[in-house]
Amino acid sequence: MTTSTAAAAVSFASSRLSAPSIRVETVCDYQSFLDLEPTWSELVKAAGSDSPFLEHLWARTWWDSFGAGSSLRALVVKAADQPIAIAPLILTPARICGMRVRRLGFFYNPHVPHADFIMAEQQDAAYRAIWRHLLKDPSWDVLQLCQLPAGSRTLQELSKLAAADGCLVGVWPAGESPRVPLGSSWDQYFKTLPAKHRSNLRNRLKRLSRMGEVTLETVTKGGALGPCLEAGLQLESSGWKRETQTAIVSDPEVQQFYSTLAERTAESGWLLLYFLNVGAQRIAFNYCLSYKNRIYCLKVGYDPSYAPYSPFNLLLLRILEGAFQQGVKEYEFLGLTEDWKLQWTNQTDPYYWLFIFRNTPTGRLLHQTKFRLVPSLQRLPFYRSLRDLALEMSGRTMRRGGGGEG
Repeated sequence: MTTSTAAAAVSFASSRLSAPSIRVETVCDYQSFLDLEPTWSELVKAAGSDSPFLEHLWARTWWDSFGAGSSLRALVVKAADQPIAIAPLILTPARICGMRVRRLGFFYNPHVPHADFIMAEQQDAAYRAIWRHLLKDPSWDVLQLCQLPAGSRTLQELSKLAAADGCLVGVWPAGESPRVPLGSSWDQYFKTLPAKHRSNLRNRLKRLSRMGEVTLETVTKGGALGPCLEAGLQLESSGWKRETQTAIVSDPEVQQFYSTLAERTAESGWLLLYFLNVGAQRIAFNYCLSYKNRIYCLKVGYDPSYAPYSPFNLLLLRILEGAFQQGVKEYEFLGLTEDWKLQWTNQTDPYYWLFIFRNTPTGRLLHQTKFRLVPSLQRLPFYRSLRDLALEMSGRTMRRGGGGEG
């Protein structure tokens, strides 16, 4: 996997396609993946991406934390030896609808907000080259590309190319993610918020101020980073998250991911750790990334003893006010749409999962089950009851004290 034992694997396996000037190389060992970073970064820049989740830093940190059990399969498309695109893929044994499959997909788990191919030049040719390479690769049963944005060409082109070759294609809605455009002024934006929400913010801030000065603390790097991150993770784990074992500190791999990510993004100048302080007491926390003049919200938390004051909402109030003053373009909530997020914005972006199955008996059965049988069951009342019960037992149905969580 990520150790030197994988170094014996073939570093680059080339597959020449019908166009002699276009070829696809498969990066399948860790050292070659590390060596790919300069090329990867240049392609992200050339593609004009505004997402930190396409950067090599993000993919490397994810792989170092969660890659056990998977195999690297990053595809590099070259035109006349010049890299023009990357498909960041891994191969993982998995189950879909109870059936064992070999799943080819993104560096993905629930901690990845969105993903895509990195397409810098000659996109039409690059998509065709990637698909022809994948079609000839017998190592996978299903291509599952998670969290593709609605306008992604990958969603469109791979669906079209796969269907033309007789593969079975399905698209699964993954929900919508709210964002706050910051193009106007703070005063103009604040006036657009629901009147009740504005009133609650003012009243709770006034009440909280009686306990001490309410300030915004921002940590980006330096010697205090480690202790500050630890303090933030303790706030993130307070209350129901600790009880339901969904906090970052509840899982060693997840804690490794967010700790390593903080160290690496601090070096790159992307890290923003926000705290809401009352006097010397930190009572709310927001783990964010700042990238291409956008703020991406990864994790939030607050001290439940301050829940009557909606501490995270007050923290967000201060963050957004400062972001307007600094000329930040957007604040991205990430995650699913929730009522507390919609108090701040009505702008949402939909995401989708793309499934491509080979036209084999197993592939046809998987496609029928995933896209016909399961949706039919979901419309039945007993299924909804079982789903709601499962959500409640997993802790996802919970009280939103303190203004909600992401």
